[in-house]
Amino acid sequence: MENNNSFGNFSNNKNDNKPKKKFNFYWIYVVLVAIFLGSLFFNGPKNAEEIDKGKLITLLKDRDIEKIDLVNGEVAEIYLNETGLSKYFPDIKTNSFSPVPNYTLRIGSSERFEQDIESAQEGIADPIYAHVVKRHNWGSEIISWILPLVLIFGFWFLIIRMMGRNGGAGGGGNVFNIGKSQAKLYDNESDIKVTFKDVAGLEEAKEEVVEVVDFLKNPKKYTRLGGKIPKGVLLVGPPGTGKTLLAKSVAGEANVPFFSISGSDFVEMFVGVGASRVRDLFKQAKEKSPSIIFIDEIDAIGRARSKNSMSGGNDERESTLNQLLTEMDGFGTNSGVIVIAATNRADILDKALMRAGRFDRQIYVELPDLIGRKEIFEVHMRKLKLANDVDKEFLAKQTPGFSGADIANVCNEAALIAARRNKESIEKQDFLDAIDRIIGGLEKKNKVITDSEKKVIAFHEAGHATTSWLLEFAHPLVKVTIVPRGKALGAAWYLPNERQITTKEQMYHEMIATLGGRAAEQIIFGHISTGALSDLEKVTKQATAMVAYYGLDERIGNRSYYDSTGQQDYALTKPFSEKTAEIIDEQVSEIIEKAYKEALRILEENKDGLTQLANKLIEKEVVFGDDLETIFGKRPWVKEEIDFPKESQQATDNGQQSESTEENLV
Repeated sequence: MENNNSFGNFSNNKNDNKPKKKFNFYWIYVVLVAIFLGSLFFNGPKNAEEIDKGKLITLLKDRDIEKIDLVNGEVAEIYLNETGLSKYFPDIKTNSFSPVPNYTLRIGSSERFEQDIESAQEGIADPIYAHVVKRHNWGSEIISWILPLVLIFGFWFLIIRMMGRNGGAGGGGNVFNIGKSQAKLYDNESDIKVTFKDVAGLEEAKEEVVEVVDFLKNPKKYTRLGGKIPKGVLLVGPPGTGKTLLAKSVAGEANVPFFSISGSDFVEMFVGVGASRVRDLFKQAKEKSPSIIFIDEIDAIGRARSKNSMSGGNDERESTLNQLLTEMDGFGTNSGVIVIAATNRADILDKALMRAGRFDRQIYVELPDLIGRKEIFEVHMRKLKLANDVDKEFLAKQTPGFSGADIANVCNEAALIAARRNKESIEKQDFLDAIDRIIGGLEKKNKVITDSEKKVIAFHEAGHATTSWLLEFAHPLVKVTIVPRGKALGAAWYLPNERQITTKEQMYHEMIATLGGRAAEQIIFGHISTGALSDLEKVTKQATAMVAYYGLDERIGNRSYYDSTGQQDYALTKPFSEKTAEIIDEQVSEIIEKAYKEALRILEENKDGLTQLANKLIEKEVVFGDDLETIFGKRPWVKEEIDFPKESQQATDNGQQSESTEENLV
């Protein structure tokens, strides 16, 4: 389990805890705005009073004008002398250092304006002439064409910064680091404290990974005999089985730099970014070799390349995959770098990625068996306050088909249930309720159900329970309830046998038990309802698998149309002819109808027991296996038990059972 104490590696020095001040890029925008406003208010003349030509002639005749500047042939700027200032602007003093015009006059033609000035000053000694001035407002002109470019660049930079906010090594917000690897580096000083002791139920897979770690710690032990360190290890298995946890334990045990990245981190909207990040990742790993690269969910970039460009091929993803193939086993050598990848879709990976020399080892991480589930319970119960009645072996038997993540969820849910009930420790019943909660969903005792509907539900679930109890190869019933859970109006829990292979008879009996609910409705009420939706879906899939996949049908024979590569989902054509498809449909229907008739026969022969069980369900809402034993007697078929490898093992309490699978009434 992970160590949540993330403060243990920090120094006690106060200076080490002070956050470093970072430059805020938005100050650049403030400076640009200040320059723009300054150019508007400080560049060029201030606003002066605008006059007409008559007022100008009066000023000329009174000798009140100091000078006239004709600016760019458009505006005449008029400066008054001391006499004119005292007459018109008595409060303003002359500023010879930075004179400003007192009046302005817009002109149409500069030649006509000069003629008017000369004619107005005829007979006057020392006339005033207009001085032609060429003036440029450099600030405004520069801002006028630079500012749009700055705004466009700033907007583009802001978008890139937001896209790379979560990235990369050394600054994901920097536009120049968009092609850098986004892998997180874990070394000896990191917080990862997960070791192989925290990994349970994966003994075979753990042995393979332990050897890889030993390669990195003692390479001479293997190279002295001429062996080569494997280049890649692929972890394959269903979700929640512990593939990522196994990789974390490698990071905690190897004591070498560990680069962790998700397959989706290579995917980017820009062309060539994914390949660039792959190159940068392996470059960093080579610099710190010996090292490990862990790519989680590698199917995001490792999907099989399309042979037809019209079928939806992605050039960017394929270029990223090509670069990964080159880095793992190309002309360049990656000595000391081991790639560990994890996926639950190994069937869709490219064959070039799966070959020896790239991923030399493929480790299958399966769902834990009985012993593995017990070990996983032990790991997750270390930090729990347990009561004396909690039996890990018993809980392991009640959770067939559970993954490691499911078991962790069971332990956490049990702790929450115990806390909700204000208990000082977690009891056995809390774990059983947690299993019920995870499998069936939350109880909805306040859901409004009419009496007639409740009766139909009770007989439906009683049909499941009766048929499963009276069939040899059906899963033994644990309990049945008519209390709504999740989307189901009723549910029946079974305890599947721990088996690796399934016979035709076993599948057939399971189908009969599944159809027992609808058969009970037909016998008791004379009509059927929509409540058997999930039942019909299950038996249809089972019958199709018997005929088309497992070769358990006489007409189809020993043929299988199952595609283990996973490419069948993307195929445009079926792997069989139309005639074969018709035969498959006919045989599937025949198997289902035969199972339904058998369910009707069994319930007709045991109609009294069915009615008694349904009435007890209506009364108590929950019925256990002991109640069925009272009504129908003991089952003559003895279930094969799998014992734990202990010499001093005590017998498990088989009287109390819990659910593991369900049949829902929707």
